[in-house]
Amino acid sequence: MTTLFTPPARPYPLDSTYAHRRASAVVTVKGADGLVVSDAEVTVEQVRHDFLFGNIGFEFVDHVGRADSFGGGPLTDDDAEYRDRFANAYFDLYNQATMPFYWGTFEPEEGKPITDAMMAACRHLVERGITLKGHPLVWHTVAPKWLLGRPIDEVERIQRERIRRDVKQFAGLVDWWDPINEVVIMPVFTAEDNAITPLARARGRVEMIRMAFEEVRATNPKAQLLVNDFDMSTAYECLIEAVLEAGIEIDVIGLQSHQHQGYWGLEKTQRILDRFARYNLPIHFTETTFMSGEDMPKHIVDLNDWQVDHWPSTEEGLARQADVMEEWYRTLVAHPLVEAITYWGLSDRGMWLNAPGGLLYADGTPKPSYSRLKGLIKDEWWLTPTSLRTDALGQVSVEGFKGDYRVTAADGTVTDFRVE
Repeated sequence: MTTLFTPPARPYPLDSTYAHRRASAVVTVKGADGLVVSDAEVTVEQVRHDFLFGNIGFEFVDHVGRADSFGGGPLTDDDAEYRDRFANAYFDLYNQATMPFYWGTFEPEEGKPITDAMMAACRHLVERGITLKGHPLVWHTVAPKWLLGRPIDEVERIQRERIRRDVKQFAGLVDWWDPINEVVIMPVFTAEDNAITPLARARGRVEMIRMAFEEVRATNPKAQLLVNDFDMSTAYECLIEAVLEAGIEIDVIGLQSHQHQGYWGLEKTQRILDRFARYNLPIHFTETTFMSGEDMPKHIVDLNDWQVDHWPSTEEGLARQADVMEEWYRTLVAHPLVEAITYWGLSDRGMWLNAPGGLLYADGTPKPSYSRLKGLIKDEWWLTPTSLRTDALGQVSVEGFKGDYRVTAADGTVTDFRVE
């Protein structure tokens, strides 16, 4: 383990391109008769990125009783125009969704989880090619009130049972998890009464992570597990190191990047990438937001303390949001260890803290930032339908961003293949 934490030289040049994201493949095209289609025009197109471009999928959970302060209210039937705009914008851009498994809203009454509503939402998204991550199974915030007052050992038992129940029921639909969230602050959290903080204080941070990870792995060995935190200080690095030294396997390091108080900028972003890249583990930027209005005052320590009824976009803010969005995505996609970016809210409607952080206005129409991001994901980094000619063996060579592709012959026969 001694070599695990030795920082290597910068693992990527500052002028990185996307060469590590691209590959080529040779595919043999066959017609409906099973014979190769030689010396003929065919159409090749990209279907999906391997890189996970995500957003929260909270809106797809149709449950009136599910309401939380983290954005994404249900898409109600009484607003069909907005619902259609939202869904079209979502599926036109994203291939990953973070689903709300906050215990207090997932199981508002003991023994009565909203499993059916969540299951329907998950199936709806998976059928449309969306990879799902559950968030989170253990957290001190949005914890169930009915758990308060229980003895520590009982809280742990019920928490373990909750993990096993939900991971088992959603295996095959949800195979990525934040088993536990924001552990750095967990034992010292004081903003609201909950039963998880006392448990974390009694067991310790590392053992809380061990509990959550072991229960998920025992239930779904195929699951990919993240640590996830907003604390970008050395405290998070120390926790990661302690977890690894304790023999707990981390699949992905999750970094939150809510930028309500202003854009981090390239220097800070590169510095954070360097610090967390030294573990040589995949990195997911799990929660990102940029404002299209005025930034939150920097003296606010807990972002939840900033509560305003009206936080509008501005002309300057809209332009700035689009610019920093592009720079941010280009920077992260250029880094070889970054495998996913999840933006935290598509629309201003129901946005966390009532912030102008969405990529759509509250009526579902796109902001400049949405168009800018789509120009990267589905244009510059995407192979649109392209005509190519097969050779004498019926083969074509395709180069592009790693992911799923298909080739269509003149008779309509489709051949799916991968560039990897």
